[in-house]
Amino acid sequence: MKALNAIRLSGREVLPLIEGGKGVSISTGASSGPWALAGGVGTVSAVNADAWDAEGNLVPQVYHGRTRRDRHLELVKYAIAGGIAQAEKAHDICGKAGSLNINVLWEMGGAEAVLRGVLDKTRGIVHGVTCGAGMPYRLAELAAGYGVHYYPIISSARAFNALWKRAYNRFSEFLGAVVYEDPWLAGGHNGLSNVEDPLIPEDPYPRVLALRQVMREAGIGDVPIIMAGGVWYLRDWDHWIDNEELGPIAFQFGTRALLTRESPISDHWKRRLMTLEEGDILLHRFSPTGFYSSAIENSYLRELEARSERQIAFSLEAVGDHQAELTTGPRRRAIFVTPSDKTRAEGWLSQGFTEPLRTPEQTLIFVTPEKRDEIRRDQTDCMGCLSQCKFSNWADNEKNSTGRKADPRSFCIQKTLQDVAHGGSIDENLVFAGHNAFNFARDPFYSNGFIPTVKELVDRLLTGD
Repeated sequence: MKALNAIRLSGREVLPLIEGGKGVSISTGASSGPWALAGGVGTVSAVNADAWDAEGNLVPQVYHGRTRRDRHLELVKYAIAGGIAQAEKAHDICGKAGSLNINVLWEMGGAEAVLRGVLDKTRGIVHGVTCGAGMPYRLAELAAGYGVHYYPIISSARAFNALWKRAYNRFSEFLGAVVYEDPWLAGGHNGLSNVEDPLIPEDPYPRVLALRQVMREAGIGDVPIIMAGGVWYLRDWDHWIDNEELGPIAFQFGTRALLTRESPISDHWKRRLMTLEEGDILLHRFSPTGFYSSAIENSYLRELEARSERQIAFSLEAVGDHQAELTTGPRRRAIFVTPSDKTRAEGWLSQGFTEPLRTPEQTLIFVTPEKRDEIRRDQTDCMGCLSQCKFSNWADNEKNSTGRKADPRSFCIQKTLQDVAHGGSIDENLVFAGHNAFNFARDPFYSNGFIPTVKELVDRLLTGD
């Protein structure tokens, strides 16, 4: 493999090895600080990060507000305090020479308020902001206002071109790099568009080349591109390194950075990573963001799949094919469905899925009374963790509503990510991972259950393995 030369990011010479940001409470100062100390760019997640009290105890994120708006304001306050605490922790480890970014999701609730709150208190500590999940038009102006670089995460040249022409061209000097995240291989939320087939992955090389061409036409052809998603062995990317056609390239590691001694995830989560097989990561669209996302297929996702499969269309009147009368719910209200759907529904009812819940698409799903109560409780307890949530219908606007019915086919993402991040079940929660996570079981580096330090992992990456 070609030697990896240092690259200039955020005004600093660093190894072209970037730690991928993982929230909630996964990319912490304890893991990002060592990554920066090893010479790469450490990334602290500012998505509802953990903070500590004066005695060093974890501050539990408990919500007391009576309204969603009140709880949302509490969430923003927690997020700012956590982002500051984790950035300071990372800085304590890597020192002034280390390069640190913070990572946020543009579609998280209060994204701008959180960014401003964290950046205001981390001047000289944070050098860049990595941001994806949506179209962060205001990212450039916001970052430039604090004198830090911005790193938009995109999945197509077309998306970056839109960002550049509408907003970024006015703040070109603060563009640190453009992160191309492969929408078929990356873990977490993926940027698949409506014109791309989730079942047919595309080669990233021509897509990144198209991005580079857009950047050259914009006069920013020397700004690095960071390849993210599906990167495991750098030897597999040897033809990308020092490639004049592609220009300066760096590489981001999200999933692989999960398995280090400094990583805060639980021991049973780490052991699960070592047992994954190819195909164990599911690209699905249950997320309340509306985006595709990739996570370990487990009981949590299988329940969501089954929930959506127990679904039928209905009408309040006998219209067209909807001629069969079905009486459901505590009020025994009659609806009309097709004869075949009535047979299916009666089968689900006999199996204990006695509670029909309406979706925004004029369909019903059938769940148990216990699941119905859980869904309604989670919707009621919403704290506005997203800018728009299809599960609870919260929106970060004046009405605090999307204007649509809440969708019971989705889930409370804040609840499950907080639980798994703090030792909750790996089988009964959403567990994000990239599609190459099966390499943990195949890579000899992890033989006999070996878990490296961050420094050992970075040294290994530099060898091409």
